[in-house]
Amino acid sequence: MKVLIKPSVISGTLIAPTSKSSMQRACAAALLHSGGTAIFNPGKSNDDLAALDIIQKLGATVSVNDSGEVQVAASGIQPVSGEINCGESGLSIRMFTPIAALSNQQIVINGTGSLLKRPMDFFDAIFPQLGIKVESNKGMLPIKIKGPLQPKDITIDGSLSSQFLTGLLFAFAKAATQQVTITVTNLKSKPYIDLTLQVMQHFGYNVENNNYESFAIKPINQLTNKPINYTVEGDWSGGAFLLVAGAIAGKIVVKGLDPFSTQADKAILQAIIASGATISVEEKQIEIAPPVTGLSALKPFHFNATDCPDLFPPLVALAAYCNGTSVIEGVGRLAHKESNRGLTLQEEFAKMGVEIILQDDLMMIKGGQGLKGATVHSRHDHRIAMACAVAALKAEGETTIEEAEAINKSYPNFYDDLIKIGVILK
Repeated sequence: MKVLIKPSVISGTLIAPTSKSSMQRACAAALLHSGGTAIFNPGKSNDDLAALDIIQKLGATVSVNDSGEVQVAASGIQPVSGEINCGESGLSIRMFTPIAALSNQQIVINGTGSLLKRPMDFFDAIFPQLGIKVESNKGMLPIKIKGPLQPKDITIDGSLSSQFLTGLLFAFAKAATQQVTITVTNLKSKPYIDLTLQVMQHFGYNVENNNYESFAIKPINQLTNKPINYTVEGDWSGGAFLLVAGAIAGKIVVKGLDPFSTQADKAILQAIIASGATISVEEKQIEIAPPVTGLSALKPFHFNATDCPDLFPPLVALAAYCNGTSVIEGVGRLAHKESNRGLTLQEEFAKMGVEIILQDDLMMIKGGQGLKGATVHSRHDHRIAMACAVAALKAEGETTIEEAEAINKSYPNFYDDLIKIGVILK
């Protein structure tokens, strides 16, 4: 699919999309809960749908009531299929693989698209220590596992992704019969672990966080057969694109983003404030607009995205309109996303006239020179498609995004929402 965007002045009110980080964790917790779970404000992105499919393959019953809530009933990991497919969801593959290993059945873990090229050798190194037989495709998918997982004190490397730790925390908490400790070195994306622990606590698990260096998982009398309600948060990752659109192209109001959320991408507010955009943050809504003196008054910023690498695409769109060179730290976190995002952002924004320099762990964006409409490609990466769409709002001329349907991975209503606030798009 191709999407054509013309320069636009935007205004209006939008509700932020649902957080797939929150939704997928809720699915995992509901699968492990012995009883019923009602998930309110459920997500409908491809990653969310993948998570719902996985928990059904692992034995849960899923239905949607007339009010749109997802109802999950489960009684332990009881696979009804010898294979689960995680689509292109990095969180699902890393979180559900240890959970699936709670079963003593042999299960094949697979995925599609870019997920087939992302490194999964973490499991090769860790699973044998936990009594799990594992065979991978030279550290990549598909992976064949056979449990059951046996929790024990272990040390893991958290430098590639915190998502591996999330999976182990869920699995250990379900299976632990005595206290066990996971020691972590070089942990990245700590706020995502905060979100994991928040969900686990909601479902009755007891995990002690020792300054993100170790996690003590304590056995508990789980909330067996007690119904649990969980409301999925609004998504700061997707909402970041809406906020940047407002900073660039006109005054809008974004609702549904919790300013007290543990989500890492809430940090987008720091960069927006540093850029000089007009912003008012309230508990139930955020008003955002260009600087009162005009778009050219946006100032370059310095931002460390090591713990929130998904912010690179919206930050690049913002930096492109800042009058000077902005610097973003944390480029090393971008190599194993849906695309190699550092290079992809450099190449696609170059088509629009923006120079991006990659130097070690730094990305430098030379902004304020004006953007030109161009034909760009999503590289099958949802965040690249959205970044290019936002950048197109004040470019000179039309911008065409090829393979624009990539947004379905996280924010399927993105283009519809842009139209609602006045973007000229077809």
